[in-house]
Amino acid sequence: MRKLPFPIVIIVMTFLFITVSCKKQDKKEAEAAKISLETPFDSTLVKTFFVNHPKLQKYQGDVEKLYRKHQFHYVWYDDNGINDFGNLLYDKLNNLEEEGVQVDVPYKNQLADIYEDPDNDQKPDIAAELLSSSLYFFYADKVFHGISANKMKDLEWYLPRKKQSYVSYLDSLLIEPNLINKDEKGVLSQYYLLKNVLQKYREIEKKGGWKTITIDPNVKSYKPGDNSTTIAQIRQRLFVTGDISRDSKSTVYDDVLADGILKYKLRSGNIPDKIILPAHIKDMNVSVGQRIKTITVNMERCRWISNDITKSPEFIVVNIPAYELTYFNNGKPELRSKVVVGKALNKTVVFSAVMKFIAFSPYWNVPTSILKKEILPAIEENENYLAEHNMEWHDSYVRQKPGKDNSLGKVKFLFPNSNNIYLHDTPSKSLFNSEDRAFSHGCIRVAKPKDLANIILKNDPNWTPEKIDAAMNSDTETMYRLKNKIPVYIGYFTSWVDDKGMIHFYEDIYNRDERLASLIFAK
Repeated sequence: MRKLPFPIVIIVMTFLFITVSCKKQDKKEAEAAKISLETPFDSTLVKTFFVNHPKLQKYQGDVEKLYRKHQFHYVWYDDNGINDFGNLLYDKLNNLEEEGVQVDVPYKNQLADIYEDPDNDQKPDIAAELLSSSLYFFYADKVFHGISANKMKDLEWYLPRKKQSYVSYLDSLLIEPNLINKDEKGVLSQYYLLKNVLQKYREIEKKGGWKTITIDPNVKSYKPGDNSTTIAQIRQRLFVTGDISRDSKSTVYDDVLADGILKYKLRSGNIPDKIILPAHIKDMNVSVGQRIKTITVNMERCRWISNDITKSPEFIVVNIPAYELTYFNNGKPELRSKVVVGKALNKTVVFSAVMKFIAFSPYWNVPTSILKKEILPAIEENENYLAEHNMEWHDSYVRQKPGKDNSLGKVKFLFPNSNNIYLHDTPSKSLFNSEDRAFSHGCIRVAKPKDLANIILKNDPNWTPEKIDAAMNSDTETMYRLKNKIPVYIGYFTSWVDDKGMIHFYEDIYNRDERLASLIFAK
């Protein structure tokens, strides 16, 4: 057997010694890390951390609550270093714009040093641990919670807000990190639909958006068969947003463009006809940047509503800017109806309540404000005013008796509330033919009141369609208490994604978007 030269033997022995030593060292470090993870850290370090990170002091209480729950053990590390959710959170913080959030992340460079340097994310580090926890609560605050309840009231939004424990929520995310990508249990599911559209519109913006359409002051309208360069511009505009599948660049208003116009009008709250008016072109000329802002504003509104509202067997939603009521049964829309809402001086309030009664052939008790401003001056000019309008004095107020001309129509739906707002029929049916339907004193007039009454009472053995019809055409008021109470939500959304994935934009009739945008886009 040939002997190895002595120098080679030395080299081999040295290599083996180093290898064994490294393995022992790695084992020692792993054991040390494990001991560190199992050993609570000094609780006083939390206070010290926030002294050194004042921009995050808002979240100190949540962080302290988190670690008291975990007995001051590390939550962002496992045996391999920073855990999966820590890395996912870091990615989320770097892409806040995808969530419609325009805000700078505090101590972002320090966070990058931790997560992007492989040598820094292996061993448990108290500064990295507390920074991760603080920025988790920062993320939850901006993405899930949104602006404060007090600011919501300043914006005249009174829908109830569910309290969410983001300490408990973190435990779920640590077990299943991908919940953060689409957790419909916390935020209204509409949020995620808007988020998807936001990405689409940002892609459109990156490609240059859409061109401004020239409005010819001498043309009052365009109809099928017309020929104009403006038609070609409209065609290109609708192609960009997917309302038509191909841009033929034709200047002739053909059937393909007509279908695109109908689709565009459907999602813009317009009357679904094929006539193109200057007002429609003006709406098409709203920039993609402004549309992105509108989507972002409405994502913020979604943060204020828990998805739990959809768990009710049946509920009613009124979207004020859409002038639309939707009745849901088992999570699916069963009835849609046009509505008339309060005008700018008598805004319909954003709130929720539970429908408990239906009044057939109702009296209309004239509100004090209307009595003083309208009825009393009319009586002074015409002493027969009350009789001519089927009204009467009742105690100290005026009421209108049941009948076809009653201002509440033939039925009203009551959900007792301090705003004295309810749903009702109306004798003024022509108002539902208008695109803009903000005409009332605050209450909500329903275009399909009979359909609504029938669908609400369809499982009530006390009622049939025939009985409902008779009660609606009586000279006597019938007040009925519902067996099943129905939640009613009156909201304000100027953009909304429907159940087919189509984005709708509505006029900001109460001018609330800019006020909200100024809050959420403030640095």
